[in-house]
Amino acid sequence: MTTTASPTPAAPRVQSRSMLQTGLRRLRKHKAAMFSLTVIALLLLMAVFAPFIAPYDPNTQDLGGFFAPPSAKHLIGQDELGRDLLSRIIYGSRVSLMVGFAVAFISIFIGTLMGLLAGFFGGRTDTLISRFIEIMLSLPGIPLQLVISGLFVSSDAPFIQNLRSNLGATSSVVIIISIFSLLGWMGTARLVRGEVLRLKNLEYVDAARALGASNNRIMWRHLVPNLFAIIIVQATIDVGAAILGEAALSFLGFGIQPPVSTWGNMLSNAQEVVLQYPWIPFYPGLAILLTVLSFNFLGDGLRDAFDPRSRL
Repeated sequence: MTTTASPTPAAPRVQSRSMLQTGLRRLRKHKAAMFSLTVIALLLLMAVFAPFIAPYDPNTQDLGGFFAPPSAKHLIGQDELGRDLLSRIIYGSRVSLMVGFAVAFISIFIGTLMGLLAGFFGGRTDTLISRFIEIMLSLPGIPLQLVISGLFVSSDAPFIQNLRSNLGATSSVVIIISIFSLLGWMGTARLVRGEVLRLKNLEYVDAARALGASNNRIMWRHLVPNLFAIIIVQATIDVGAAILGEAALSFLGFGIQPPVSTWGNMLSNAQEVVLQYPWIPFYPGLAILLTVLSFNFLGDGLRDAFDPRSRL
């Protein structure tokens, strides 16, 4: 009599997670980052639906409400022209977030491209790009921004006047975005270059070369996806830095000009009455603080979530 052995049960298959799935799962455990993400989402909703949320037009003046304190009609008071502060803060979020995201997108694009080219090709390409980055980083950032912004704000040159007339009220917004973007991509380029120098010597890149992959395919198909973690973290930092930089320039009078409402020029208008009417600079300052901190905390959370060495 013969016996047959029962088949051995197959081992259960373990479902593998991608780097993105793993990072998002770890991010959900980071309380500060999730709270910051909630704050950013609320700010975005406030900016998008500003016409429906704001109780008044941000530029409507009330001749009898100069420096009026908070009341039931104006929840956080009125400014030096009787304009509703809450409405101006709500509309100011549109400009601040637009500047932050636009500057971050342009800076990340230019910085990633330059860093990718420098790190992948090396040689003269790396030398040329790296020396240019070092020269730009050696220049004082804030004074350079002040000079360039002041040139466009107050210059009487015909081509600058034509630019301002063609762009209208948004000319100062476009100028600030352009200045911050062209002066803010160097840090991203250095980060990307260093990471590309590490990645291009790994086995999967050698395997792609052996299979006949072109340089463009290796860079965009194999290297760029592996740069996602540092790019997204740097983007959150760039958004916060751009919002803070725009507020600083507007506070000094060289940033976005009225009648466009921004948190920075609200602070600028209130600097002479800060002791008599402290609520006027308090709320735009609080908005800047919460926004910048939220993006920085989100960047910290993303860095920890996508860092395999993190114990998150």
